[in-house]
Amino acid sequence: MSFRTIEWRDDRVIMIDQTRLPSEEVYNEYSDFQGVAEAIRGMIIRGAPAIGVAAAMGVALGARDIIADTHESFFRQLSNVCDVIARTRPTAVNLFWAIERMKRVAEAHRDRDINSIRAILKAEAIAVESEDLQICKAIGANGAPLIKAGATVLTHCNAGGLATAGYGTALGVIRAAHEAGKKIKVIADETRPWLQGARLTAWELMKDGIPVTLISDNMAGWLMQQGEIDCCVVGADRIAANGDTANKIGTYSVAVLAKEHRIPFYVAAPISTLDLTLDCGEKIPIEERPITEVTQIKGVQIAPEGVKVQNPAFDVTPARYVTAIITEKGVAHGDYTGSLAALAKG
Repeated sequence: MSFRTIEWRDDRVIMIDQTRLPSEEVYNEYSDFQGVAEAIRGMIIRGAPAIGVAAAMGVALGARDIIADTHESFFRQLSNVCDVIARTRPTAVNLFWAIERMKRVAEAHRDRDINSIRAILKAEAIAVESEDLQICKAIGANGAPLIKAGATVLTHCNAGGLATAGYGTALGVIRAAHEAGKKIKVIADETRPWLQGARLTAWELMKDGIPVTLISDNMAGWLMQQGEIDCCVVGADRIAANGDTANKIGTYSVAVLAKEHRIPFYVAAPISTLDLTLDCGEKIPIEERPITEVTQIKGVQIAPEGVKVQNPAFDVTPARYVTAIITEKGVAHGDYTGSLAALAKG
């Protein structure tokens, strides 16, 4: 990759500031868990897998800074660190997956001295980042065969290297197809209101030499009708047991349009994004974000003052619109309740 999304360096967490792309490529340093929590909440880092990595590193930073004479005090304060990070964003299940993983590791080594537990948590956080990169490459390898040579692929939001530790989920599939010499082209929805497609997906694909065309969100249906889109590949922030998928707002609309035009609609996500405790997407919590994200662009007011605004950050695409779910362990089709459970166990 030509950039790093997040890494642990010199006992600090380094993140590319995604709010300043594409005009500035700036890397922020965080030395405490509160800073990491604010970075997650403020969209400096976003994308479910990347949020998971950030959460793990935030827990490690928090553990490092705890002042405690007893294990009881240490674990009580560690629980508070985890609670603060867990309150940052409610929809991306990878956030909670990473926090629970760090808790389990700490508990498994409760008999060790506190400094050893700190070191173990740091190593675990670094491992989460490394594993995420390998997982994305496996997702890419599993998904690339679904992309035909010469295809034009529509993607929504950003599920690329910027949304992960590197390589990407949906863009991982696209990258793998590109690397295989399939000569594909990408169409990126702008993705209002945060413009992740315009600011982030277009930026990273251009940076890596993958052909990309940017469109506004309301152009996708017309291009499908004109036969200019061959398939869609998107990421996910949470996938219920039945295959219902929560992703950036607007994904549902793309899926419905794809179904109408008989265009394959693929979801690419790691196993950690599955939430098999939820039987359907209706139970996925949907984050409501500040109204200024809709009424303003970079601080410039574009709507009348006082207008009523709704700003759900995600929507849920029912499984019936999803052609396949691509994970690092394989591809699920059809009966998602059975196939996703089998992949999760595999």
